[in-house]
Amino acid sequence: MLKILWFILNIAIILLIFIRTPNNGGLASFATKSDILGSPNSAEKFLNNLTWALIMGYFSLAISFNINN
Repeated sequence: MLKILWFILNIAIILLIFIRTPNNGGLASFATKSDILGSPNSAEKFLNNLTWALIMGYFSLAISFNINN
């Protein structure tokens, strides 16, 4: 079960990295056009927090897998 969660975290982190391309502003340009995510600053803050939460979950599962083996 944990390996499935770890795989989902991998895919989510990869997708977030693709969404957050710094050259074209990531979702900031999308949020200003459609206002789905609120203001560009709040969308950027939310994506930063989500990225860090996923990275911490990834590392904690990776450490757990290495300790248990």
